[in-house]
Amino acid sequence: MKKKLIGAAVTAAISATAPSLAVATTNISAGVWASYRYVTDSDFDAPAFNSDLDSETGGDIGRESLILYGSHSQDDGPWRLSTEVRFGPGSFSDPDNNSTGTYTSIHKLWVGRSFGENWDMKIGKSQVPFGWKTVNFWPGDVLQGGYGDQMDVGVKFTGTVSGFDVAAAYFHQDDWGETSTDTIDDNGHWGSKVTNSAGEEVFTYRKTQTGVVDASYTFGKDESSSQFGLSVQGGKLQDLSDHANACATSCTDLDDGSHYAYAAYYQGEYGPFTAKAEVIRVNRDIPNVANDVENTRYAVMGGYTVGNWFAYIDATAATTDTDGNNADTVHGLAPGVRYDYGPGWVYLEYLESNGDIDRNGDIYESDFDAMYVTMDYYF
Repeated sequence: MKKKLIGAAVTAAISATAPSLAVATTNISAGVWASYRYVTDSDFDAPAFNSDLDSETGGDIGRESLILYGSHSQDDGPWRLSTEVRFGPGSFSDPDNNSTGTYTSIHKLWVGRSFGENWDMKIGKSQVPFGWKTVNFWPGDVLQGGYGDQMDVGVKFTGTVSGFDVAAAYFHQDDWGETSTDTIDDNGHWGSKVTNSAGEEVFTYRKTQTGVVDASYTFGKDESSSQFGLSVQGGKLQDLSDHANACATSCTDLDDGSHYAYAAYYQGEYGPFTAKAEVIRVNRDIPNVANDVENTRYAVMGGYTVGNWFAYIDATAATTDTDGNNADTVHGLAPGVRYDYGPGWVYLEYLESNGDIDRNGDIYESDFDAMYVTMDYYF
């Protein structure tokens, strides 16, 4: 499977150059990453999150991944291609919830076209234009879970109107295939595979038919700028719990749900200083779940650059309004430092948290603290 996907990505990039070899640019590159993790405090017993185990072993080195990148652009035309294929357990995807059934995932694959100087279109799997994402998608994402670095399949338009940066998109589904509940970097927060009362493994639900609108305005420019924006998304939650059986004769028995969320956000760049803030309001009518999921997320980030060093802190918090959920306000704090050594980055980060986001997008209380050292290399 992996060899086939690598071949497909390379073949697509090369084939795309055939009609206009003299006026096209094709790039194929790769990267690797892995991380060291030492869990210092945890309410979980699973080996990957067990603090007692790490105190015995000294932590583990894992989450390894090989990443292939391909791009193609017409020097004299409006079309271009961009793709990213990941391999390994560090791909932020898992066999139970993606379309490949392996640790292989197509994180990004889109064909783009420009329209004049102000507008652009992307068709395929691309980033959802919603708020902002953290410095490093682990561990800082935490309570943004499901609304940080989203990658969905559909069509997206971006451009400028009267000084506003705007984006409008329709995402038909969150990933490839009929049953995948995986949005790659946000996997585990939009449905998942679970074991039902009969001991059978079934999917719960997935995000489909979602519309997204984002608008922002930037004051200042270059090394001193402040951006203020608003993002809105809403769509359908497809019931997958009895998908095949319910559609054997008719699909009318499927208990599809719905979702919507909005984010008000700010991003600032002031010389060496970076600042971000965001509030996200979430509502989900989960298929086969009695009460709507409702919660509010808060995120702030501050950073400072000195030469090749970047010191930062990602902080998130969340409160729930879901009937029956008595969890208190939870938070996640992730200070870190990143060093640019040339072909890649080294991250040293610490996560301290007393809660997280479950597969239905609601919060729960749990203590989890860990140190991460991550290194990547691109060639």
